[in-house]
Amino acid sequence: MKKLIVLLCFASAVLAACNKLSVPEPQDFVSPETYFETEAQLQTALNGVYSVLTRNATYGSNMLGRLVLDGDESYDPYSQDAYTVSDYTVSSNDALISSYWQYFYEGVNRANMILDNIGRVQMDEAKRGVIRGQALFLRAYFYLMLVSRYENIPLILHSAKTGSPADVQVPQSTPREVYEKIIADMTEASTLVEDADVVKMGGKISKSAVWGVLARACLYMAGYPVHDVSKYADARMWAEKVISSGKHELNPSYSQVFINHCQDKYDIKESIWEIEFWGNGSGNYEFSAGYVGRNNGIGNTQDPAVGYSAGMVRATRPLFNLFQTGDTRRDWAIAPFRYSGNPATSSNWTAAQIYDRYCGKWRRIYELILPRSTTRTPTNFPLLRYSDVLLMFAEADNEVNNGPTAAAYNAINQVRRRGYNKPVNTPDALVDLSGLSKSEFLEEIQDERSRELAFECLRKSDLVRWGIFLPKMKFVMNDAATLTGTLAATVQRTFTNASARDVRWPIPAYEMGVNKSLVQNPGF
Repeated sequence: MKKLIVLLCFASAVLAACNKLSVPEPQDFVSPETYFETEAQLQTALNGVYSVLTRNATYGSNMLGRLVLDGDESYDPYSQDAYTVSDYTVSSNDALISSYWQYFYEGVNRANMILDNIGRVQMDEAKRGVIRGQALFLRAYFYLMLVSRYENIPLILHSAKTGSPADVQVPQSTPREVYEKIIADMTEASTLVEDADVVKMGGKISKSAVWGVLARACLYMAGYPVHDVSKYADARMWAEKVISSGKHELNPSYSQVFINHCQDKYDIKESIWEIEFWGNGSGNYEFSAGYVGRNNGIGNTQDPAVGYSAGMVRATRPLFNLFQTGDTRRDWAIAPFRYSGNPATSSNWTAAQIYDRYCGKWRRIYELILPRSTTRTPTNFPLLRYSDVLLMFAEADNEVNNGPTAAAYNAINQVRRRGYNKPVNTPDALVDLSGLSKSEFLEEIQDERSRELAFECLRKSDLVRWGIFLPKMKFVMNDAATLTGTLAATVQRTFTNASARDVRWPIPAYEMGVNKSLVQNPGF
């Protein structure tokens, strides 16, 4: 099976010329003017852009629980994360949010280096366009990850020539300006990259991936902090392009979607874009394996036959209570059991032990690569699934038409039917929604996104753009107020600490010290 291999050592030397906004001026590196001479070199550099998504500071580890991107769905009980961003005691010196900034800006610079030099390589123009499209999209995606966390950020569109202080004094752009550039670049990228059925793998950007993430970017721009409601129509258009392409459909089995991630099986009809991980962290795969299932899996056993998990993602009771009787997604997303001992045994949680329960989506027992490491896994992580596209279409359609149309109902009901193990294209009166007002339909979308996409690093951004982040966090705080036991203090501290300022993160202090143009976010 083809895999996107992480950045080769030689390319690392090239791309390390400036791997963040605030690096010392490099003294010894390969110049882009001498490196970007062949198509192979260009492809290696592109692999290096993709590899930013696999870094520990991004989806490789920290985003899988430690940055609490799941909002009201979960909390992080990992003791080393106490009094950090993980329980909303974040400061501008927080190492987790600083490394997030650093590595996504490293990705921006890597993409810029390709875009600045791609014209120098003699190659087939169609192939050049495909590489350019991927670089454009990835740069835009990195900016989406940055603007949705920090809001006012520097918009850097060319690679750094040096690391001198003068070259890093870049002022912040407004969220509107950043979103406009994101959407413009993704739109151009959509005309250059290949169709999903040509790409044939989830780890490489396809037209469907670009269209789907464009829908997401437009929904973000339609909500807080920009509030450009005209973008709902654009979000509807981009999501509809994925749907009408005829290349995608829901996998009949919800659990199989995640088993496929564990077993490195592509299903581009459902899992449109995913991050590739490979191996168990040993030998040649030391840096290509990730932490999916290890951070956010079912704890807590050292038995390699089952696979160790640190259990950094635990469910909240309000998430658990969203699921109705017959919804098979609940006990897959929120594991009803735990492991213990070596050899491992499993035991079910009691009805009172909701906050104890682990994320169960990526179950290490399904991994095919043995031995199962205690530190790293080969499991891929989804960035865009077809069910997400359907729900984005339904939400945007509801906004555009001032209420749900038949198309909106059809989209959300497909997702619901699959959740109840029903044929997705057959109407079912016991499962399907109907007869809702615009506001009622939006509330159903908000709940359905959590039921379907829980623990996929999307919930906090959704709550923020809808303007309901703080009420939802305080709802969990009130729900957890009477908890007792070992986890009670962590749960209560996390949701009590969440405040209005936490819709964004602080600009990292180190960057503030180097780039004097930066202005700190309110509350920090």
